[in-house]
Amino acid sequence: MSGRSVYPIGMLSTRQLRYFEVLAETLHFGRAAQRLNISQPALSAQIAALEEAIGARLVERRPTGAALTPEGSAILERVQNILHEIRELEAIGAGRGEALGGQLRLGLIATVAPYLLPRLLPRLGSDHPALELAIRENLTDVLTADILAGDLDCALLALPIADGNLVSIEIAEDRFRLAVPAREAGRFKGAVEVGDLPGEKLILLEEGHCLREQALKVCQLARAHRFANVSATSLTTILRMVAGGLGATLIPEIAVSAEAAGGDIEVLPFRDPAPFRTLALVFRRSTSRRRSFEALADVIRASLA
Repeated sequence: MSGRSVYPIGMLSTRQLRYFEVLAETLHFGRAAQRLNISQPALSAQIAALEEAIGARLVERRPTGAALTPEGSAILERVQNILHEIRELEAIGAGRGEALGGQLRLGLIATVAPYLLPRLLPRLGSDHPALELAIRENLTDVLTADILAGDLDCALLALPIADGNLVSIEIAEDRFRLAVPAREAGRFKGAVEVGDLPGEKLILLEEGHCLREQALKVCQLARAHRFANVSATSLTTILRMVAGGLGATLIPEIAVSAEAAGGDIEVLPFRDPAPFRTLALVFRRSTSRRRSFEALADVIRASLA
């Protein structure tokens, strides 16, 4: 007989696994119990039952919260993988065979979410009433990690995504435009040449935002390296800076109607070939829900039209 540990799997329950997953996320019994809508003693009892079934201590209580033991850390990824597959099966069953039915957890980057959701959510609500949609907005790296961990089913991101465990369905090309203070727009004659960018003092989002990286690539193509000594975490804030005369910025077309409605900013198109980013729906290569994601991609395209 090998020295490998044998876990009595028949004694485990999906409830115990779900409780352990939430506790591992919060590392606090009180907050985990609140999220699960159960009492703290009930959570402690389920974790104790899981530890008994596994035959190892998984969580240590500490004055400031909780911590995973080495054994707890070792089984967490397996627990997340198991729960991911269970959630996919639940979603398929809840959808009763519909392409878009049951629970679907969708992530969006911050430079897409506020501009797409007002168009997308009413369409999904009317056309796909069996869909139980959960939304999460975050940075690209966080969203891709959540997909891989099974915490999200898919996310609307800007390509490229390098991880080989993820695949995508392309949605649309989102062209960039140049936003400048309205009082300075007269110095441009029609569409902007990318080669004009070196003369502009550009304001970029803070590090971690994919829009910053995409803007930097455009600047590299234009050999532009003149940046304003300011940054922000939202496109809305950056455009207020532009309106105040601190510089110019690249704005994706999806955001123009919402962000440039006032008269203090002028949004100028680039001359073709205009720079753009490719929006795509990203999900795990191993998923069994590609049909659902293809249907969602169609609804997103229709919402952007």
